[in-house]
Amino acid sequence: MNDARTSEESGRLRSISGAALLVEYAVSRGLPVASLLSGSGISENQLQDPGTEITLAQEIALTRNVVGALDDEPGMGLMAGLACHAPNFGVLGFAAMSSPTLRRAAEIVLQYADLSFTFAHHILEDHGQEFWFIRDDSAVPADLHRFVLERDLAAIATVVQDVLGSRLPMVRAEIAVEPHPIYEMFGTLLGVDKIVFGTERSVLIGNSSALDQPMPQSNPVTARYYERQCSDLIQQRRNRTGLSGRVRELLIRHGGVADQAHIAADLDVSVRTLRRRLASEGTTFREVSNETVGLLAEEMLIAGLTVEHAAERLGYSSVSAFTSAFRSWRGQSPGQFARAHRGRATVRV
Repeated sequence: MNDARTSEESGRLRSISGAALLVEYAVSRGLPVASLLSGSGISENQLQDPGTEITLAQEIALTRNVVGALDDEPGMGLMAGLACHAPNFGVLGFAAMSSPTLRRAAEIVLQYADLSFTFAHHILEDHGQEFWFIRDDSAVPADLHRFVLERDLAAIATVVQDVLGSRLPMVRAEIAVEPHPIYEMFGTLLGVDKIVFGTERSVLIGNSSALDQPMPQSNPVTARYYERQCSDLIQQRRNRTGLSGRVRELLIRHGGVADQAHIAADLDVSVRTLRRRLASEGTTFREVSNETVGLLAEEMLIAGLTVEHAAERLGYSSVSAFTSAFRSWRGQSPGQFARAHRGRATVRV
């Protein structure tokens, strides 16, 4: 996908952890910190504070500086990914490590992806006896696709090794880069012999039964604690004030079904002014809308509505379209979410 879509998501808030790891890797390659941070709006002090939040646009600017300084050579992203380990991501890493199964660990990481290193989107799908871990690069600028893909796949393999004590349980992989001799490393990292390069999208495929194996450091109490910490961090970002808070209120009033033009009219401003003022608050209409619809969907499912009724009330043309959108928000299907959370007190939006 192109920079236009990336621009729409540029205000998305993210943990500093991924950026800090990338800078650490680049410095190990002999690059000066000042040049890496140039134009990103990120300071050296922020890199040292794990509580710092930056925007997707800032992380993209930093990544461009790194890729440009490394001459974008194939394999550089792989080296960066090997430096990523579960504990580097704080509460998210500990939540994954203490999960009961690999499946639950994957669901947590997908659900709270903005606390991690990746700014691509990933979903986990069941296909009979196989699971498919599907990557969506639409939020990644074209000039960064290769480096970020390399980095993310190597990081995923390394983090799984950390939390599981063994390699990824993959049977085959499809990777959206052209073949290169250095990519023989993918076979070792992913533990697969069958790899297809140059595909339209990247997919990791494994046996579904592998996801149900218990995690070596599983601890229900610890898992609940750290998952709550992840939830609280994300919720803090969702607590909208100012204009974005008013946009959220209007979207809720419309049941989540309203486009940018309708909301701008309700606020008696032009669409252009709405975009500019939301940008000044570090967000976009798409982000607030997706966030609000996602929260409404969660509330409906927790309250006992069927997936079909939730999809209809939120204005989706089909259950499959709603399911696809819900997977992108939560990393799991609405049916799986409903079974896990039904009966719990409804969330507040």
